[in-house]
Amino acid sequence: MDNSLKDALRKAKRKQLLIIVITSIIVVLILLPILYKTGNYFAAKSSKRLHEQLFLHNEIAEPNIQINSQVTSSSSMFGGNIVTNRSKNINGYVVQWSTLTSSYDWLRIKIDSNELIPGFYWSDKEFYEFDKQTKNKFATFYHPSIQNYFDVQNELWEISQMENYVAEVAISFDQPYTLQEIQTKIPDNLNIVWLYMTSQIADESKGPAGVQVYGFNPCDSPKEEYTSFIKALEKYVENGGIENIQEFLKLNKNKQFDEVKILGVMLTGQTQNFKALENQDFIRGASVGATAPIVPYIKPEK
Repeated sequence: MDNSLKDALRKAKRKQLLIIVITSIIVVLILLPILYKTGNYFAAKSSKRLHEQLFLHNEIAEPNIQINSQVTSSSSMFGGNIVTNRSKNINGYVVQWSTLTSSYDWLRIKIDSNELIPGFYWSDKEFYEFDKQTKNKFATFYHPSIQNYFDVQNELWEISQMENYVAEVAISFDQPYTLQEIQTKIPDNLNIVWLYMTSQIADESKGPAGVQVYGFNPCDSPKEEYTSFIKALEKYVENGGIENIQEFLKLNKNKQFDEVKILGVMLTGQTQNFKALENQDFIRGASVGATAPIVPYIKPEK
């Protein structure tokens, strides 16, 4: 093969290679914006879904816990994190609660369940649940149909001895009651800030089974809040699962709120005001949650 033919072949190969390189660059330049736009679309869709799930969970399953802010963090076209800052209102005193860092990608969302589940302190002399970040005590509810709890606490005497404090206390009833019946039993100087409506019935004889409780804040319009609660529960289980919620909805969603039975309440107030509840027959258990010292510059609600 003569030199001129070899040169021609080399030039043809170089030209072909150059065309391939230029074509590849053009394809990449076209695909990158498409990939970026597509990635951001799916990431934004998952981010929105995670935001909604976090608000929904707080609405029905976080006793006396408020979301103060919820922002997207470490966001990219592939996913990111959502940081939820939370607190408790203890009779007008804002108490810090654990912060959730939940994640999402194109296909999945993951709520920070590790921080939603309380920690456990267990020794020969004491057992209690606590918030993992703040280390504040976690108030525990007891289902009236579960007879085999490892331990049912009634801490009303202990909390009523504390001076110059505000506290929250989870009151579990011996049997379900209507709100009207409850209001006749709870002193006016305590706040009813959450109604315990349902939870799974599980074996609690060897310790907490990590059962999630469901309920809502009655605010100033319990009937309206109950309607919102039912709608939120239906949305929460629209893809199936959570048998106890399905049963609760089947039994109660068509009832008037005045007829619906409540399993317990979360109360807040000044500690000495809980003394009136000591030795009351309708109380099966009373578990103290977060507390805060009263200071001169913040006036309790009650």
